[in-house]
Amino acid sequence: MEVKEKLRLLREEMKKKGLDAYIIPSSDAHQSEYVADHWRSRAWISGFTGSAGTFVITMKESGLWADGRYFIQADKQLSGTETKLFKMRQPNVPTYTEWLGDSLSQGECVGVDSSVFSWSQIREMKEHFDKKGIKINGDYDLIDLIWEDRPEIPMSEVYIHDVKYCGKSTLEKLKIVRNYMDRIGAQHYLLSSLDDIAWLFNIRGNDVSNNPVVVSYALISEKDAILFVDNKKISKEVSEILKENGVQVKEYLKIEEYLNNLNSSNAVYIDPNKVSLKLYDSIPKKCIKVEERDITTTLKSVKNEVEIKNLKRCHIKDGVAMVKFLRWLDENVGNVDITEISASDKLEGFRREQEHFIETSFDTIAAYKDHAPMMHYKATEDTDYSLKREGMLLVDSGGQYLDGTTDITRTIILGTLTEEERHDFTLVLKSHMALSNLKFLYGATGSNLDVIARQPIWEEGIDYKCGTGHGVGFLLNVHEGPQRFSQDLNNAVLKAGMIITNEPGIYKEGKHGIRTENELLVVKDEETEFGQFMRFEPVTYCPIDLDGIDINMLTEKEKLWLNNYHKKVYETLSSYLNEEEREWLKKETRTI
Repeated sequence: MEVKEKLRLLREEMKKKGLDAYIIPSSDAHQSEYVADHWRSRAWISGFTGSAGTFVITMKESGLWADGRYFIQADKQLSGTETKLFKMRQPNVPTYTEWLGDSLSQGECVGVDSSVFSWSQIREMKEHFDKKGIKINGDYDLIDLIWEDRPEIPMSEVYIHDVKYCGKSTLEKLKIVRNYMDRIGAQHYLLSSLDDIAWLFNIRGNDVSNNPVVVSYALISEKDAILFVDNKKISKEVSEILKENGVQVKEYLKIEEYLNNLNSSNAVYIDPNKVSLKLYDSIPKKCIKVEERDITTTLKSVKNEVEIKNLKRCHIKDGVAMVKFLRWLDENVGNVDITEISASDKLEGFRREQEHFIETSFDTIAAYKDHAPMMHYKATEDTDYSLKREGMLLVDSGGQYLDGTTDITRTIILGTLTEEERHDFTLVLKSHMALSNLKFLYGATGSNLDVIARQPIWEEGIDYKCGTGHGVGFLLNVHEGPQRFSQDLNNAVLKAGMIITNEPGIYKEGKHGIRTENELLVVKDEETEFGQFMRFEPVTYCPIDLDGIDINMLTEKEKLWLNNYHKKVYETLSSYLNEEEREWLKKETRTI
């Protein structure tokens, strides 16, 4: 069905239900970043396939709101449709609530599916619309009425993530959560976020591609811990282990019934950014709602000693796979036909050779030449470039292993570079090193430090329209909060044990895209009379392509950092390689 026909059918349903506008977000019923096919409503209706964006339709117009990661991609995918692209956070570009406020008249009604909008989103929207006399109706999932072959909610089997990898049992984690609930006076804790539930109960699944989570809810009280999940996913063995850890299993759709029956004198802890309007409205109105960030989000962001030990081992395996891949590229580009897709497949093959590998942690971005400015580009048969002995190939990839999650980007020099390409490659490296080499006082957040990475690029009048880094899960989501490097305000203090990526870039449409990314472990440095100082320790082990660097642009301090990093890469990986691979790696990590 063409987009035009989908929009016609949607408007017919809007008219039947008395709706003057309808909003379709990218999220699922759990406010996930990456969603199962069942919830890919925004992609289905608009044709825009990026992971983030909001589609809005009225009887006369439609618009898509996307951030800077997707400007180029959205422009291309919306071409030929009626939908207008609104580039978020750009000057004079309204938010979708502002646009609707100007487009609709007093008394008109905006429709939403209350199961896929968080309570905080609806509350903010309501505050804005109330001033305009515009109503909100959350009763209808209109997409379900017109999407005839809509995929079912996934049904992957649940498995237990062993304590030898994750370091703490479910009982231990529940005790910590309950202690926190007791301190703030909450009798119940409603948990909707899939990666938080997976972490708390030490369960994993395959309900969302690349994200080993299970579609579920959880409700915690002083005595009970209930996991709401389709029983067909739970084997007898998994059920027994959950029972031993004090966890009851109830059917997924029973969550609303349980919430309806809560004692109205009790306090319920929720994360308003994660709990849907539908679940919020299921809690008795007289219940006190304690609204803060999920308890588990903060807990899982700080990796324990067992997780850190496993994670470092995991990154060694991932580094070995990357070195094998980079050597293969170096020896074969120009000699055999290699495309963006076949390069991605080859890299996944090297990862599959590694112990405990499960799947990729996201769809590999292998972007050659002018494809690379599209930050989340994914090659298709129609767009697949063949690689030549010229220019640069950006490869952003990662793996899910039983002992960790990896995320790494390398921009690979395939041959001759222009002066501009070499300059920009070196500039990105300088930005990466500025943040990697930083010593900072405890109490700093990622939004305090983001400017450190941008400064070398800003000095030349360049910027990148995204954050500089994000937290990473442990056999969980590759994007994990609450910590991140970003210009957006963030109040999560960087604590020892947190993992965060460092990935500045330069993206020039029609020319090239460059990004260099390592995962960093936050560790303690010295403590002085002025307080505890912190620093970053790279846990990603992979050479940075020296052939792209203009050495004249580097300071002596930067050369020292790069040489020390490459020395560490060689010392860490060489014993896992054969003689030819070691010789290749020695050349790639040579002193400059």
